[in-house]
Amino acid sequence: MRTKTGRYSGYIRPFSYLIDLIIINFFAVLIADFPIQKILFSAVLNFGWIAIALHLGFYEVYRFSKVISILNCSLKQASMFGIVFFALAFFYTDETSFKRLIIFLFISFNFILFIKFSIFFFLQKYRVIFGGNHRKVILIGNTKSISPLRHFFTENLDYGYELIHSFEAEQLKTAQIEEMFNFVINNNIDEIYCSITGLSENKMNEIIDFADINLKTLKFIPDGNQIFFRNFILQYYDYIPVIALRNIRLDENLYKMAKRGFDIIFSLIIIFGILSWVIPILGILIKLESKGTVFFNQKRNGLNNKEFNCYKFRSMEKSKVMTMDQVSKNDARVTKIGKIIRKTSIDELPQFFNVLIGDMSVVGPRPHMISYNQEYTLKVNKFMMRHFIKPGITGLAQTRGFRGEIESDYDIINRFKYDIFYLENWSILLDVKIILTTIYNIITGDKKAY
Repeated sequence: MRTKTGRYSGYIRPFSYLIDLIIINFFAVLIADFPIQKILFSAVLNFGWIAIALHLGFYEVYRFSKVISILNCSLKQASMFGIVFFALAFFYTDETSFKRLIIFLFISFNFILFIKFSIFFFLQKYRVIFGGNHRKVILIGNTKSISPLRHFFTENLDYGYELIHSFEAEQLKTAQIEEMFNFVINNNIDEIYCSITGLSENKMNEIIDFADINLKTLKFIPDGNQIFFRNFILQYYDYIPVIALRNIRLDENLYKMAKRGFDIIFSLIIIFGILSWVIPILGILIKLESKGTVFFNQKRNGLNNKEFNCYKFRSMEKSKVMTMDQVSKNDARVTKIGKIIRKTSIDELPQFFNVLIGDMSVVGPRPHMISYNQEYTLKVNKFMMRHFIKPGITGLAQTRGFRGEIESDYDIINRFKYDIFYLENWSILLDVKIILTTIYNIITGDKKAY
């Protein structure tokens, strides 16, 4: 479940990184005038700025962020960045050069701070005047608990929250919950804010399940007397505490950009280095053995449950059932060349085109046929959560023995568990580990590769 969709824009953060680095490098050349190793000094400055920003969350600015919090983080950023500069001062041989360094630090950071607050306040005005950058929300709970947040939403239009409706009740009943669920779906609500006061554990889990399945952001309004033992994320709207249930790292723009950059580079290497000569060779062999196309494509569910065409080398005789049923061991539909490319996973290589165009990622939950996806949704609670991120050519579940045919509910339940672990614990290093493990399994052989 997404908990970070309240940021002020999906494009502002990478734009801010770019602008700040341009400012730093411009004034570094104009004022600091590094005496030696100009490229090395510039690299240290850029790396130092980004590393400190990531550590402090300098770019973690949301629509509900307070100005004082932004300013406080900015001062910490300036202080730590200043330490990097004082370390570089060792290489300056005269007092004049050292003074230029101080002037550079002062001017560049003030420019950065000016741009940062300009964007922040511009978005606030944009939401009020033009009504853009809005999130449609509803409130659920008793009057006393939801009143502060309702007042906050209606009185602070610059935050961009559009309160559509309040469902008020001392104790939520099943009929009211069903009404709320229908309202959320029919009115395309983005975020649900629910008071925990008087909410039973069963009903809380019911609301959580609904939000997960329908890809809605759910946040709870806590009672001051309650203590939570899960790893909740506590956020403040003004001085009103709100609890977000899950932190998906790939909702962060920087991590999303890093993963997308990795996917593009890796897919281009495979496409030009391997597919450029594998496609004509396999194309001839596939055509010689059986009639039909070289490539096979099938509708699959991807990010946010959107359908896309998933590409593979055709490994079976062309027939109607080819697109309907899973491949089982010793399947008569599989051709001779098909057995080889399936055993070595070469049939999956065309999916790097899916990665390049953005439908898939190199690593992620494996996409299923639409009919099977609907079936698994009925069997596995919160199964739709897999679609919070892009599907992958390989995934954590596949490296742990849950690839290929789903022979029992045990297989799909465990595949789902590994997919959710990956979703909540993603890192570039984890992606690299999964890719290396996949390559190792291909070389040594996987008993479920058929």
